[in-house]
This record gives sequence, C-alpha cells and structure tokens, in this order.
Amino acid sequence: MLNKYARAFFTRVLTPFAAFLLRRGVSPDAVTLIGTAGVMAGALVFFPRGEFFWGTIVITLFVFSDLIDGNMARQAGVSSRWGAFLDSTLDRVADGAIFGGFALWYAGGGDDNVLCAVAIFCLASGQVVSYTKARGEAIGLPVAVNGLVERAERLVISLVAAGLSGLHAFGVPGIDVLLPIALWIVAVGSAVTLGQRVVTVRREAAEADAATKGHKSGAEAT
Repeated sequence: MLNKYARAFFTRVLTPFAAFLLRRGVSPDAVTLIGTAGVMAGALVFFPRGEFFWGTIVITLFVFSDLIDGNMARQAGVSSRWGAFLDSTLDRVADGAIFGGFALWYAGGGDDNVLCAVAIFCLASGQVVSYTKARGEAIGLPVAVNGLVERAERLVISLVAAGLSGLHAFGVPGIDVLLPIALWIVAVGSAVTLGQRVVTVRREAAEADAATKGHKSGAEAT
C-alpha cells in the first residue's frame, strides 16, 4: 500500500542526491551497507535505553538508503542480481535490529514481558511474511498479493510511534502509550498479512498443480 505511492514520491525527491553520490564515486553497495549499519546503530544503541526519539531520528536518516541505492544502480546502469540480493538481505537485518531494540527495552528498563513478546512476534512475523513471498516465487508462483501490512507499513507505524513516544522524555505526558499500541497493530497486521500470503500461495499452488496434471493428461491422450 505505502510501497506503491511512498516509494515513487521519495524516488523522485532523492534522485538528485543519488546522482551526487555517483559523481563522488560512491557505489550503490556501499550505500546499502552504510545505511544498514546506521539503522542498526540507531536501533540497538538508543532503543534498549528507552531513547526512542533520538533512535528514530538516527534510523530515519539512514533508512532512506533503501531507496537511494536502487536509484543509484538504475542511474549508473549497474542493476544486478547481487545488488538486489544484498539489499533484500540487509533489509531483513535492519528490521530485526529495530524490533530487537524494542524487545530489549521491554525486557529490561521497560519491564513489560508481554510487550517484549509482542515485539519479538513483530520481528519474527515480519521475516516470515517476506519469506513466504520469496519462497513462493522461488517455486514458480506469482504470489499475486501484497497484504495488509508490508515492510513499509511496519516501519512507518513503528518508527512514527517510537519517535512520538520518545517525546515523553521531553515532558509530553501520556504520549508514551503510542509505541505499545503501534506494536500491537503491527503484530496483528503482520499475522493477517501472513495469512493472506499463505492462502494465496496455497491457491496458486493448487492451480499450478492442476494445470500441470491437465497438461500431462492431454499429452498422454495424444
């Protein structure tokens, strides 16, 4: 949902910056690696200490690398399978760091085992949601469904809520409840999305198997 519109908008906005980096001799892979390292630092340094505002600021500065590296590759005409693989793999690492940072906070200073479990579920379900699409496509299925909560939605909901919750440290009362609410929304949305993708893969697999059997039967009849 957000992927369709947000990516198009930010791609246009970030195109001049991507061109600038290329002129400076920076490679798309370097941007991917630096962006992931920055996201991990923001999540695993600040979030476990409950510093959600500053952690979100740091993550936001680096998360756009996910759009810049692909833009750079297209401008330079060097898009490759390796680049796509590296980008997708490190996206999973960055996501794990973000929700892992939330889980560490609630396991420690946040002192809430339920929310710790919810954060871990968000981490795991996000990985599995991505895996179902990748695995379905690997066995030759189109997996023609996006789902309720994809990666963009998970990040926007979680990071906006975390950043606003962090304002509690600056004296804004009651706003710290936004992060728990966001984690529950992401958890439920991810579970629904996982169900949507599993159902879609099951249907497409059944249709593909039926088509294969029909083709074999027709060939034997001739």
